[in-house]
Amino acid sequence: MASASAFTISPSFPFSTSRTPKNKPISSSISSQNASQFVPRREILKRFTLLPLSFPLFHSLNPLPSLSKEIEVGSYLPPSPSDPSFVFFKASQSDTPALRAGNVQPYQFILPPTWKQTRVANILSGNYCQPKCAEPWVEVKFEDDKQGKIQIVASPLIRLTNKPNATIEDIGSPEKVIASLGPFVTGSTYDPEELLESSVEKLGDQTYYKYTLETPYALTGTHNLAKATAKGSTVVLFVASANDKQWQASEKVLRTMLDSFHL
Repeated sequence: MASASAFTISPSFPFSTSRTPKNKPISSSISSQNASQFVPRREILKRFTLLPLSFPLFHSLNPLPSLSKEIEVGSYLPPSPSDPSFVFFKASQSDTPALRAGNVQPYQFILPPTWKQTRVANILSGNYCQPKCAEPWVEVKFEDDKQGKIQIVASPLIRLTNKPNATIEDIGSPEKVIASLGPFVTGSTYDPEELLESSVEKLGDQTYYKYTLETPYALTGTHNLAKATAKGSTVVLFVASANDKQWQASEKVLRTMLDSFHL
């Protein structure tokens, strides 16, 4: 914020009783010198008016890390070691409020280089409720108009179980977990009949539940893939979504992305 000392303005009082004697004219040289020391009132007002406009410009020079880049990820993410036709994304503390708060373990996955990261609305990001959120929030989102979109959704463990540090198996069966998290896959409601397939995957000491859903009424898309796991105080859900046209062209790509996701 601009400091008040940036401009020195001598107070003037229209009712002041001090007068300049008529028989002592002010020297023209002194008047000229004093006038040069004061900033014209119009110029002062102009500068103050412009100050608020300048603040966003300064902030834009150093954008917040949580803002999406909105450019193709292939221009800044490294190639995937397992498949050079994809790029590798690994979340860090600079990416989201929950990662900075330590509420979510760093996650990683691969995606095509043509995809773009999209901005997560503040109300969905968990930024307002960290470090103790009561409801699920969206960590990151990526999309491609021709192939579909993905997002990472995180949910407080306490929303699904009272057991501290519970594993995904402690919460319940794959069907029980998706019944609780299904609305965050579809963006609307979840019907058990929409679940086409579920499976269990072990990666090291971490267990994952995988799902294939056909969701004709979903806001996210008519086809959804999901993968869930629990660690610490959070359940983390990877969601890949597509409409009918995208699904026909990119089902294999979306499944590759889903399979690559892990903590």
